[in-house]
Amino acid sequence: MGQPESNKPTLLERLSTLLLREPEDREQLLTLLHSAYERNLLDADALSMMEGVMQVAEQQVREIMIPRAQMDVIDISQPPQQFIPFVIETAHSRFPVIDGNKDNIIGILLAKDLLRYYAGEEFNVRDMLRPAVFVPESKRLNVLLRDFRSNRNHIALVVDEYGGVCGMVTIEDVLEQIVGDIEDEYDFDEDEDNLIPDGKGHWRVKAATEIADFNEALGTSFSDEEYDTIGGLVLKAAGQLPKRGDRVVIGDITFTVLRADSRRLYSMLAERAPVKQAPAAG
Repeated sequence: MGQPESNKPTLLERLSTLLLREPEDREQLLTLLHSAYERNLLDADALSMMEGVMQVAEQQVREIMIPRAQMDVIDISQPPQQFIPFVIETAHSRFPVIDGNKDNIIGILLAKDLLRYYAGEEFNVRDMLRPAVFVPESKRLNVLLRDFRSNRNHIALVVDEYGGVCGMVTIEDVLEQIVGDIEDEYDFDEDEDNLIPDGKGHWRVKAATEIADFNEALGTSFSDEEYDTIGGLVLKAAGQLPKRGDRVVIGDITFTVLRADSRRLYSMLAERAPVKQAPAAG
């Protein structure tokens, strides 16, 4: 008897299928990729990354940069013992160093270089600075990524048409455009509800959830006069864009960030604080 045939296409069959038809433009290429996904020639992660790569070729730095107002910087006038707690709190690996204001950036300080300060070596911040790289806000992301790789830079300052600093961008910000939408254990399907109870007194919440819907589900009374969504409410309470794992307390609800990138808050875990029991009478 012959061996049973497998329904799974071989690598050669998959490559042949993809190469039989040559797309003539970007739209046809996307259609071909989605067709390959529907026929199980590509998995969801591979499709998402390919779409991200194509998107990066079309996007400009201004679309993903961290705005000037949200840049975490160090002032050269501060002594190390004053700015090191800030470095530890923000947990970045690189910091623009300014001299007076954000339009006067004199270099980049790597957090790892602060080890010399703790080692008791002679330490001068100016001697530790790496050159700052400036890019126009209109620069294409694929070109920026190529520059990052060839120059071994991980961060660039973004300038407007007048030469003023309007933001910053890191290599992680660019890569997030390619891999940031890959689903993980904290993601929702688009068709799922915005609020999902997990059976343990917690709720998984999309940042786009309407405040009114959240109030109805959890019996809260958060105001929606200033913000429409729970994400907006959490951003206001945090005072900045929180990172994954950060906790924000609003009233008797603790929000733990499940998914966020450098620009957006996507999902959170909501938990009501336990009711404190009154002490028993003696």
